[in-house]
Amino acid sequence: MKRNISITGNTNFSDLQLKEPAKYAAGTKAVKVALQHAFKEMGVSKSVKGLAQMNQKEGFDCPGCAWPDPEKPSKVAEYCENGAKALAEEATNKKVDAAFFSKYSVEEISNWTDYEIGKSGRITEPMVLYPNSIHYQPIAWEDAYRLIAKQLKNLNHPDEAIFYTSGRSSNEAAFLYGLFIRAFGTNNMPDCSNMCHESSGFALKETLGIGKGSVKLEDFDKADVVMVIGQNPGTNHPRMLTALQKCKENGGKVISVNPLEEAGLIRFKNPQEIKGALLGGEAITDIHLRVKINEDVALLKAIIKKLALLDALNQNVFDHKFIEKHTNGYDSLMDHLKDYDLADLIQQSGVDETHIDEAVSILAKKEKIIICWAMGLTQHKNGVENIKECVNLLLLKGSLGKPGAGTCPVRGHSNVQGDRSVGIMHHVSEQLNTAIKNVFGFDCPNKEGLDTVKAIPAMHEGKAKVFFALGGNFVSAVADTNYAAQALQKCDLTVQVSTKLNRSHTTAGKTALILPTLGRSEFDTSKGKARFFTVENSMGKVHQSKGLLTPASKNLKSEPEIIGGIAEAYFEGNHPVDWLSLSKDYALIREKIAAVIPSFKGINTKSKGSGFYLPNNVRDLNFSMLPNNKAQFSNCELPNHNLKEDEFLMMTIRSHDQFNTTIYGMNDRYRGIYNERRVILMNPNDIETFGFQPLDIVNLTSTYDGVTRHAENFKLISYDIPKGNVASYFPETNVLVPYNHYADKSNTPISKSVVVRIFKKNA
Repeated sequence: MKRNISITGNTNFSDLQLKEPAKYAAGTKAVKVALQHAFKEMGVSKSVKGLAQMNQKEGFDCPGCAWPDPEKPSKVAEYCENGAKALAEEATNKKVDAAFFSKYSVEEISNWTDYEIGKSGRITEPMVLYPNSIHYQPIAWEDAYRLIAKQLKNLNHPDEAIFYTSGRSSNEAAFLYGLFIRAFGTNNMPDCSNMCHESSGFALKETLGIGKGSVKLEDFDKADVVMVIGQNPGTNHPRMLTALQKCKENGGKVISVNPLEEAGLIRFKNPQEIKGALLGGEAITDIHLRVKINEDVALLKAIIKKLALLDALNQNVFDHKFIEKHTNGYDSLMDHLKDYDLADLIQQSGVDETHIDEAVSILAKKEKIIICWAMGLTQHKNGVENIKECVNLLLLKGSLGKPGAGTCPVRGHSNVQGDRSVGIMHHVSEQLNTAIKNVFGFDCPNKEGLDTVKAIPAMHEGKAKVFFALGGNFVSAVADTNYAAQALQKCDLTVQVSTKLNRSHTTAGKTALILPTLGRSEFDTSKGKARFFTVENSMGKVHQSKGLLTPASKNLKSEPEIIGGIAEAYFEGNHPVDWLSLSKDYALIREKIAAVIPSFKGINTKSKGSGFYLPNNVRDLNFSMLPNNKAQFSNCELPNHNLKEDEFLMMTIRSHDQFNTTIYGMNDRYRGIYNERRVILMNPNDIETFGFQPLDIVNLTSTYDGVTRHAENFKLISYDIPKGNVASYFPETNVLVPYNHYADKSNTPISKSVVVRIFKKNA
C-alpha cells in the first residue's frame, strides 16, 4: 500500500513576534533558559546530575557540538545553553513506545512539524513498519536482526545497500560499523561530514596534507588575530566564545566575516564571571566585514592584494622566510592576483573599503593568526576554493605551525571527525584495507562507494534497495527534501538506529525498522561493569565519554551491540571476526582500532583523563606528503551566480533554538524572532524595491536544470542583510536545495547559496 505521507509537515503559522536583535550572547538569560528547558524535559534531579557531569573528565561528552573541553574544566559548569538543551532532548522523560505508535500512524505523525515530532520523546523498544501498514509495531531484537540479514542476503550485490553514519556515533561504534560494512562488501558509507565539512577536508588535504584543523584550544590564548568566517559561534558553538574572550583579554583582535552580524560576535557575557553575569561582558568583534553571500574569495583576494602592496613597500608584511622554506606556488599566486582589479573585488565582496583597510592594517602587523570557519564557507559550489583562499592568507603570513596560529574548521557534530579517523569513508584507502586484512583476515572492497549526495539518486533510481542509518535524521538533513523522501520510500528496507523520533521515520521504506539505542549521557554496562566510549573533538583530541544517567528503557542497546547483533545474524558465525565479542567489549574494539590505525596506539589508557592528540603534520610543519614536500598555494577563481533581476541568493541558517535538524523551541532569541520558523530575512531596501511589505506571506521557488522546486508559506522579515541576499531556516527550506548541485570535488550541497525567486502569496 502507498502511504499518504507529508514531507514538510504542518505549514500553518504560529503567533510570530519580533523584537530588536540581541547585542550580546549568553549572560544570566542563557542560564535561565537552559535550566528551564532542562527542568521541563528531565526534571530537576536528573538535570542537576546530568549537567554536573557533562564535559567533565570522568563524565560524558556533550551530545551537541565538537568544541573541545579545556584542560581544567569548570567545576561549576562546562556547558553552554545549547549543550544543556541537547542533553535535555536526549534525556527527556517523554517516551515513544508501542502504545504511542498504536495511537499515531506514520501518516498522522508526518503532518506534524519537525519540532512536534522531535518533542514526542525517547523511543523505548525496537519497532517495525510492514509494507501493508501505517502503524509501527514492536519487534524482538533477534527478529529485527534476522529481518535485516535476510534483506541484505537477498540483494544482487552489496553495493545495493547504503550505510549512513551520523557524527554523534562513538569511535568504537563507527569502527565496528565500518568493519561490518567492508566485510559485507561495499564502501557505500555516506556520512554527515559529506554535507558539512567535506569541503574543508578536501581543501586542507590538498594544501596542507591533512583534512583537519591545526590549532589547539590553548592557541586562542596566544593568537594576535582570530578571523571568524561564515560561522555563528553564539548559537552553534557557544563555548567558543570563552576562547574568543580569552584572546581579547590577552590583547588579540577578532575579525568577523559574515552576511549577518550575530549577537555572539558582538558581545559575550560569560555567566561564570561577575562582569558577564552582572556587568557588560566582553566586546568580541573588533571589525565586522559584512560580506555578501559566497563572496568570501573576492573579499580575501582584496585583503591579500592590499597586503601585497604593503609588502612590496616594506618586505615584512609577508613571512618570506616561511614562504621560501615551506610553501610552493607563491610566484604563481602573485601573478594570479594581477588578473583581478582591486576595485572590482571590493565591489563584488559588498564590504565597505574602509572596513577592509581596518582589517588589513591589523593583519599586516601580526603573524599569529587563526582562521575559523564553518558551513558559511563550505556549502557552496566553490566551497573547496573558499577554504583554500583562507589557507593562502595563512601561508603568506607564516601563520601555521606556531603557537596562536593555524586553521580551525569548527565541526558541528560531537564526533564527526572521529568517525572519519576510525574509517568511516566512501573513498578507498589501500593502507586501511591492508591493515584490516592483516588484523582481521578478510579482504575489503576496492571500489569507491557512494557519498551522501550520490546515495540519494541511487535509491531514487532503484539502484540501492536497503538504507541503514546509524543515527541522524537523513531526510531533513540532506538537500532536496521531497526527492530524498521519495528515494527512501522506494527502498525495500530502511533501518534507523535512533534515540528519538524524527521525520525520517515517517519517510520510511516499504519495510522499516527503528532500533532504539542508548544516549551519550546514559549508563552503559555489560555484566554489571560500566563501559566507556571515546570521541574526537574538533581539534583532534581523543578522550573518553562515560554516561551516568539511568537509560530511558531496559530494552535499549548500545550502537556496538546493535551492529554486532546484525553482523552475527548476517554471517551466522561464518566469518573470521568474532562480532559478538567485539560488540560487548569496547576495550577490545579499541585494541583493534590501535592495531589497524597506528595513531590510536595506547588508546585504552591514553584516552582517560584529558585524552591525547592524534598526529597532525601541520603542527610539525611536515608537508612531505605534498608536491615538492611543501604546503601549496592555490589560484582560486571567483564565484559567478549570474542572478537575474528577480532572483535572490539564499543561505539556510540555524535558529538559536536548534542544533542541526533538532528543533529545541520556536524562538530565535538572538535575532529577535519568536514563535515562528517559516520566515525569510530580507534587506529592507529589497522589500521596498520589489513591492513587498514586512510580514507579507510569500512563496519561494528555485529552478535548476529546468526543475522548479517550491517552498510555500513564509513570512517576510525586514533584516540587516546585504541587498540581493536572503536567509531562511533549515530544514524548512531544504526543499529548495537541488540534490544534484554541489561543491566541486567535495560534493557538499550548495545549501548556503541557492538562487531563489520570491512571490507574494496569491499574487
